[in-house]
Amino acid sequence: MTTNDGPSGRVALITGAASGIGFAALDALAAAGWRVAAIDRNEATLDKLRQRAAGSAALHVAACDVCDEAAVTAVVSDVVKRFGRIDGVVNSAGIGADIPALDTPVDLFRRILDVNVIGSFIVARAVARVIKEGGNGGAIVNMASISGLRGSKGRVAYGASKGAVVTMTQVLANDLAEFGIRVNAIAPGPIETPMVAKLHSKEDRELYMRYMPMARYGTPAEIASAVVFLLDGSVSGFITGEILAVDGGYRGAGIISGRK
Repeated sequence: MTTNDGPSGRVALITGAASGIGFAALDALAAAGWRVAAIDRNEATLDKLRQRAAGSAALHVAACDVCDEAAVTAVVSDVVKRFGRIDGVVNSAGIGADIPALDTPVDLFRRILDVNVIGSFIVARAVARVIKEGGNGGAIVNMASISGLRGSKGRVAYGASKGAVVTMTQVLANDLAEFGIRVNAIAPGPIETPMVAKLHSKEDRELYMRYMPMARYGTPAEIASAVVFLLDGSVSGFITGEILAVDGGYRGAGIISGRK
């Protein structure tokens, strides 16, 4: 069996591609020579992608709710018809909340788990089946979070979902290795995305600055660089089952000198 040994002509499917980290991943992969299938459920934000895709042979755009198994199956089939293959997937679609545990509605908890965990699984499984059938190997990158590695306030649902993504990534890496499919996750720290802009108050930002050696929020482009690395088997071909924290040093920090 051959493996994914470089980006030239390869095809990646990105969920949550219309904004934030997903949109940055689209830009980075396109710049690296990948053809991209961009999916999102937000019709309003998809319009800018459709305009960009007009006349492009390297970009396919589709509306899809990752929690809808039938819709995901149909979109994946359409991507294969258009590009002839899929070599990688970036599970960037996700939702979050910052609510104290005792105030968290059960319905909201279920919805966050459904999108962040079940949705990621549905997409990963659908694409993995295509990659297995192709016989050339490939890669899956899931989006976890430092909230899935440490217990942050107000993240009882979001943190639980991202912790599940961490374990799911490791199990998928184990189960899919025999088919030449590598599975890794990125655990971003605070990143300047539309979701973070809604969730993080001024006080939240001040708290993060106390515990981050790099003393700043990251950018979507910095996460996208890690996505490109993990998808490209020519540079990360022996990496699977890993959770890469891209967090400005937050996870590993202890007492920070000179920081109030």
